[in-house]
Amino acid sequence: MNLTLKIWRQNGSSDKGRMVTYRVEDVSPDMSFLEMLDVLNERLILEGDDPVAFDHDCREGICGMCGMVINGVAHGEQKLTTTCQLHMRHFKDGDVVTIEPWRAAAFPVVKDLVVDRSAFDRIIQAGGFVSVPAGSAPEAHSVPVPKAAADAAFDAATCIGCGACVAACPNGSASLFTAAKITHLSLLPQGQPERESRARAMVEQMDAEGFGGCTNTGECTAVCPKGIPLDTIAQMNADYLKAASK
Repeated sequence: MNLTLKIWRQNGSSDKGRMVTYRVEDVSPDMSFLEMLDVLNERLILEGDDPVAFDHDCREGICGMCGMVINGVAHGEQKLTTTCQLHMRHFKDGDVVTIEPWRAAAFPVVKDLVVDRSAFDRIIQAGGFVSVPAGSAPEAHSVPVPKAAADAAFDAATCIGCGACVAACPNGSASLFTAAKITHLSLLPQGQPERESRARAMVEQMDAEGFGGCTNTGECTAVCPKGIPLDTIAQMNADYLKAASK
């Protein structure tokens, strides 16, 4: 198939940036989206042009590095799919595909489709861990965990920190990401000693990074490649309000 790509090109956060149009021919339906970009970049390099910069790593849908906005949707229109696992068979011959970086004040553009997501790292550093000595791994049934809590904790823990929730949110909120990291620990026994201090520290760090506030539009869950549920935000808010009231 032959495609027309409109790709955002930007030389750092100080550059104004612009959309550049490229023509890509003989694209195999079996290619992944990133492989299609690799083909474009190989051609650009041979022509002496600057290749399109984009983040990627595992290409298995588990690391969250490959985020970009495709036709106005974070990771593209295929539900529960990261960009690296999106395949060209979901496009048609002659399609015009628009490709942009995550757009949020807290995610400054490094180059082209690459953004600086270190704000997420600082939110995790603020409290997304268990610091009490836990010793060696306990026997499987020595600390009972209700199944509903275990299932909810597992669902929250699947967050890969890609940033699609921020890119999709009209407020640029990181509430879904932060809530997932808070909730998966707050529902488990080892996370209880620091439950309130964790919620307070991480939410306050999220606000300090310049992310917007959550207004429950639900756009974040619609594009989340791991299907993190919206009720994790309610859990985070409950923990934070309890901590802030003391």
